[in-house]
This record gives sequence, C-alpha cells and structure tokens, in this order.
Amino acid sequence: MGTLFPAFRLTKVRRGKPSNTELSVRIWTTTAAAALLIGATAAAAPSLKVTSIAALSQLPTPLPYPYDEKENADAQVNATLAAAKAQHKLAFIDLGGNWCGDCRVLASLMELPEVKKFVDTHYVVTTVDVGRFNKNLQIPARWGITNRLEGVPAVLIVDPNTNALVDKGHIAALADARHMTPQGIADWLAQWAR
Repeated sequence: MGTLFPAFRLTKVRRGKPSNTELSVRIWTTTAAAALLIGATAAAAPSLKVTSIAALSQLPTPLPYPYDEKENADAQVNATLAAAKAQHKLAFIDLGGNWCGDCRVLASLMELPEVKKFVDTHYVVTTVDVGRFNKNLQIPARWGITNRLEGVPAVLIVDPNTNALVDKGHIAALADARHMTPQGIADWLAQWAR
C-alpha cells in the first residue's frame, strides 16, 4: 500500500479495535475498488442480441449488392470519417465486392432491425468496392495495409479523432461470414463499439 497510497502507510496489523486512520484507509480503499469495478463494467463493449433470426439461411432474399462500383472511394471514406467525427461515432469501412457471398451476407445481416439500430448508434458505415482485390486499395493503405487483403469483407473500424485503426489485426475476421452464426457476427460488430 505504500506505493499506491503513499500518504497512508500501515506498518503493522493490530488486534482489536482499528484506529480512525486505519478505518479511513479501509473505507477509502473499499470505495476506490468498488468505483474501479463499476467503471470497468461501464466501459465494457455494448451488447447486441440478434433476435429476428437464428440462422443466416433466414436472411431475406435476394441478398443485397452493397457496393457501388462507380463511387469515388476516397471522397466516400473522407465523408464517412467527417460524419463519424461530428457524430462522435466510429467509422465502419466495409471493403468488398458484389461478387462476394460473405460481403452480401454481412450487408443483409446489418439490415436486420436490431442490428441496424445498434450499428446506426455506434458507427457511420460506408462500403468500398475493391473489385477482385485490384481496386481502391489506397483505402486500406491509409492505415498501413499494403499487402493483399486476406479476404473480404475486410472491415476497417477507424476512430475518426485519432485516425487509428481500432480493429487492427482483425480486419478479415468476417471474410467467412457465411459460416458464422448471426450472433457470432453481431458479437464481432459489438466488440469494437463504445
């Protein structure tokens, strides 16, 4: 306790009735520990529960084609980052292609009412067409991703205040979305939210 609480240094434990100083230290320590526990609970990622479907096969069909192949990706991402900053949210940059089944599954799942409400609360979303890994690759390069994308969808979660990649090392986690559960995808989306 001497290093954490230098003003209070207890050198020995006495039997019997504790002194006022010892009681003050115990009360303060208990209060501080409780505050830390409450703070840790409050800082935990918000939860998202998928209730409208139990399996991806229950997604509405046809699945959407979420990527605009003619859109100016740089302008699109810049607008998303500006909006996310203004709204105090994270930027959600979905890199993929309309040919990709996993990309289309993610897009459809994100339209479920409970998922859409959650995503709209925590993120500003944009989709960027990367063709067949040969287009708009300057977008992931902004965050140091210059090697070939490991898969799509590749999702960049960006803090617009620091321009930091929040999900670094996990951007291709949904590249196998078709073989995940709806709740598994939702949990991935929720873990980055603040």
